[in-house]
Amino acid sequence: MSGPVIDYQAVFHALPTAVALLTTDLVYLDANDAYWATTGRNRRQVIGRYLFDVFPDNPGDPQASGMRNLSASLHRVAATGERDTMALQRYDVESPERPGVWEERYWSPVNVPVFAPDGTVALLVHRVEEVTELVRARGGRDRSQVMEAELYTRARELQEINERLRLSHAREHEVALHLQEAMLPAPSPLGHHRAAVRYRPAVVALNVCGDWYDIIDLPAGDCTVVAVGDVVGHGLRAAGVMGQLRSALSAASLIAKGPARALEVLGRYARTVDAAATATAAAVYIDWAGRTLTYSSAGHLPPALWRPDGTVTFLDQATDPPLGVRPEHAARPEARVAFDEGCVLVLYTDGLVERRHEDIDVGLARLAASIARHGNADPERLADALLTDLIPPAGLTDDTALVVVRL
Repeated sequence: MSGPVIDYQAVFHALPTAVALLTTDLVYLDANDAYWATTGRNRRQVIGRYLFDVFPDNPGDPQASGMRNLSASLHRVAATGERDTMALQRYDVESPERPGVWEERYWSPVNVPVFAPDGTVALLVHRVEEVTELVRARGGRDRSQVMEAELYTRARELQEINERLRLSHAREHEVALHLQEAMLPAPSPLGHHRAAVRYRPAVVALNVCGDWYDIIDLPAGDCTVVAVGDVVGHGLRAAGVMGQLRSALSAASLIAKGPARALEVLGRYARTVDAAATATAAAVYIDWAGRTLTYSSAGHLPPALWRPDGTVTFLDQATDPPLGVRPEHAARPEARVAFDEGCVLVLYTDGLVERRHEDIDVGLARLAASIARHGNADPERLADALLTDLIPPAGLTDDTALVVVRL
C-alpha cells in the first residue's frame, strides 16, 4: 500500500521542542529550529563543535554542575543504550549579545540513543525544554525554591544509584529491601494521636519497594499530612522511583495549600522522572483543630474512614488520573469531610485488596468489613488485624503499604 512520502528532515526542523543530534563523542551533527531559538545560537556557531565547548559551565559559579550532570547522562546513554530523563538542571548560558555575561537558565533534558544496524549506539538525541520562566515565577530563592533544589539533587542521586547497580536477582532483592527500610521509617509521634504503619513485601522475589507511605507534621503544628503511593514496576528500579516520589510529595506538602495542589506539583515532577509516569498517590490533610479531612487522589484507591458508630466510608469524591499522564497541566480535585474524635483513618495500597480474577469492589468490601470488626482496637493492633484478615494464605503477590491513624 502506497502512502505519502514523509520528509523527515522537515519534520525534525518543525518540531516545537528544542532537539539536537550528537555523535557519541558529543559533537553536534544537527539541531532543529526550536533549538536555535531556545539557545540563542546558530548553525555556524554549533555544528561540528564539541557540546561543552559551545556551552561550558559558568566560570564564575564554583557550584555549577550542569556540564558534569549532562555529560554523565549522555555518556551513560551511549554506553548502555538506555534513554535518560534528567532531573531539572540549572545550566547558565553565556549571552550571545554580551560576551562574558552569563544568564541564569533552567532546563529539563531527555537524552535518547539512536541505534546502528548492528545494534550499537550510533547517535544521541538531546531534547531539552527551557523552564526558566516557570522557576522564576515561583518567587526567587525563597524557602520553596531551596527545598525544590534540594529535592531534585536527592532525586538525581537516587536515580544514579538505581541505574548503576547491576546486580543478580537475589542481591537486588536484598538491596531493595534495605533501601525500602531506610526510606520508610516509623512515623514520628503525633501528640496524643496514635498511628501505625506497615510495609509487607510480596512473596515473589523482586516484587518489592514500589509502594510507600509518609506522615508529615506541618510546621504550624495543627495539621498532619498522611500519604501513600504506588509505583508501577518492581525491584530496585521501582525502589529508586518510589524514593524520589515520596521525597517530592513530602517537600511539596510543606509548601502547597492542600492535597490537590501537592499532587499537582508531584504530577509535574513525575513527568521528569523516568518510570514515574502512571504512579498513583493519595494524600489526606488532617486539620486537628477544625476536625476535618481534606483529601485528593491521583489514580489511587480511596482512603477509608471508620466512625465510632461502626460505619466505614471510602473517601472517593476527589479522584483523578495517575501522576504524569496528562500532557497538559490541569487542577486536581479535593474534597473535605468532618470527623469526630475517636475516628480512624486508613490508607493502603492495592496489594492489600486486589486479587487476580476478582473485581476490586470485592476487595474493598472485604477491607471495609475488617475495619468495621476491629475499628475499636489500638492502631497497632488494628494494622496487624487488617493484614491478618486480608493477606491470602499463599502470601502477597504485590507489595503492600498500610497507614492507620486514630483521629
